[in-house]
Order: sequence, then structure tokens, then C-alpha cells
Amino acid sequence: MNGLSQALELTHVSEDPKIPDDVWEQFARDSERDIRDSAPKEPSARAREVTERLRRQEARGELPEGWRTGPAWQEKKSRKGLWGVLGVAVAVVVAVVAVKPSLVPGDLFGGGTAPEAASSPLPQETAAPTAAPSAEASQVPTLDDPFAGSPAKRWADGAAGIAVPKAKSVGGQSEAKAEQALELTKKLLVESNLDPATLRGERPEAALDVLDPLQKNVRGILEAGLRKPDDKHDPLWMFSRFDPKEVRTVGDVVKTRGRMTFKAGDHASVLVHADYTFVYPVVQTNGSPEVTRTIVRRILDVEISDPAKYQVTPGKLSVVKWDQDINNSACEVYDGYLHPSFRSAEPTGPDPTGPTKDPYDRSKPLDPGRDKACGTVSRV
Repeated sequence: MNGLSQALELTHVSEDPKIPDDVWEQFARDSERDIRDSAPKEPSARAREVTERLRRQEARGELPEGWRTGPAWQEKKSRKGLWGVLGVAVAVVVAVVAVKPSLVPGDLFGGGTAPEAASSPLPQETAAPTAAPSAEASQVPTLDDPFAGSPAKRWADGAAGIAVPKAKSVGGQSEAKAEQALELTKKLLVESNLDPATLRGERPEAALDVLDPLQKNVRGILEAGLRKPDDKHDPLWMFSRFDPKEVRTVGDVVKTRGRMTFKAGDHASVLVHADYTFVYPVVQTNGSPEVTRTIVRRILDVEISDPAKYQVTPGKLSVVKWDQDINNSACEVYDGYLHPSFRSAEPTGPDPTGPTKDPYDRSKPLDPGRDKACGTVSRV
């Protein structure tokens, strides 16, 4: 196409004997400058869409008479000078586009996707996606761009990705109770997976405080895991933690995507279901600039029950169900920390033996009976 444009430009100039070369060159320079300063910002594809819609409305007789001709003749008369100027501007646009199409912003003929659209933030997730995110261009993450080559680059930053739905009364439980359950669930997710102190391996006191201390099979297991982790008491079941002697997070952004819903529970309660994926860019503390990412998906069902009917602590969450899918972290290492894999470092833990999976695929539920063997990831 570039060769054709150049040929058109040369032919146009040489075959017009009425315009001297120096006048035409000045015209082209002035026009290019004007177009750069005042070219329309909207892509032409949108303009075509509007035109087609107007055409259909006109065919159905939905548009008022004279819509093409604009306002009454009195108004037209006062705008004559303006339309004359616009007519000249349109002529300049047509001439310069013919000579140099690259001056027009956007995709003039709708033949591609603007880079801005490809990198724009995704809207909030309101339902389970139907497929995994499409493959990204192969890029190596860096300290300046730790999410390069990752679908998470378009995800929300941190707590902004945890949207709380509007509360309402359900199953005889009040709107205020539903709102309390939703806000506490968000607090638990933030303090467990996004708080900088938690990520540095410190005790997640604020997250623990959200959980009902009377629920010994949850709160008790986590407390024991923080004191002395093992395969039956693993704080990673609820908390995202890195060994500060081994790795640190890059920057202060963790990418987050997921959704939260609620309904009436079975224990005079509001039951909240949360399904979120967190993407952590990290580097080793040995000074290496290599960046890798650990991806953790967490699914939680939590509730606030009526203390008049059940032995619960008012204003605290009880965990009904929890599950997690941890990717790009050493398997069968039970020291209470995530251990990301780096290409330049010796692997920690046993070699992967399980199937390969896409850690960014949120279209499928976590199968409770899935293979517990340490698997590999298709991308990080």
C-alpha cells in the first residue's frame, strides 16, 4: 500500500499543470500541519455505524422531514460562512489523505484494532467468562512493565478489581446484613491477598480479625499454620505470602479480576460467593532483574449467621467453603510461603508431573476432584 500511495502522489503532482510545484508543496505542508492539529478523534468505523443507523431510520420513516437539510433557511443563512470554511477544510482533508493516508488518526478503513483499545482496561466481570483470555504477544516482563505479555495487564489494580454488588434483603435477612457480609468479604480478600504486609510474610492480623474465632476448623488451622506450617496447616490456603528473604513484589500493583455474588444461606445467613484471581509480579532479592509472576485463584463461600439461632460471633465471617489454585509456585513445599519459579534460578520442590493448564482461564470452576499432582502452566 505504501508503494501505491507514493505512485498516486507522484502522478497527481506531475499531471496537474495548473499548480506550480512550489505552491503544491506549500499546500501539502500546510495541510499536513492543519490535519495533525485538528483531525477528528473518532475512528471512521463509528462514523460509518452512525450513518448506517440513520439510513435505516430514514427508510422506516422515523426521522423528521428535512433532517438531511438541517435547520430552517434563516439559520442556514447565518451559518453560510461557517459551512464555507468547513467545505474548504473537507477538501483539504480529502486531498491530503489521498497523498498521505497515515496522517488520519485511528483506523480509517476499519482494518485493524487501535493499540489503545487493545490495552484499555476490561470492564468488571459480572459472570463466568466463556473461554480463557486470548494469547498475548510474546513479551518479557520487566521492572518497568511487570505485566508485559500477560492478559492481566488489562485487569483492575488491586482492590479496584473487587467490586461489591449492591446489597438487598434476601431470605428474610435485611439489606444491612447483606451489606455487612459483602463488605467483610471484600475486606477479607484485600487483607489476605493484597495487603503489602501480608505479601511480605507478616502476620495477617486484619484478615484474621474478620474470621469468626469460634470456627476452630478454619481460624484454628490458619493460626496453627502461621505458627508452624505443614501440609495440614497451610496459611497459603487463605493468604498470599512470599518469603521476604527470597523475593519481593515489583511495584505496588497486584492485578485482580473476579466477581462476587450473594444469596440466602442455610443458617439464617447471607451467603457470599467470591471468585477472584490475583497476579503477583516478583523479583528475587539477590539483585537479579528477572521478573516472573505467580497467579493465585481463590474461591470462597462465607456467611454471617444469626447469633440468636447459631453459636457465632456477631459481625464475623464464617467460612462455608474455600478452595485455591496456585500457579508458578513450588509444589509440596509447606513453609507457609509462595515460591515462584525463575528461569535463571534452581527450581524449588519436585519436578512438575501434572497436566499443563492456563492459570488465566477463569471460565471453568475448580474441580474438587482435580488431580492434586504438581502441574505446569502454559503461561505466566
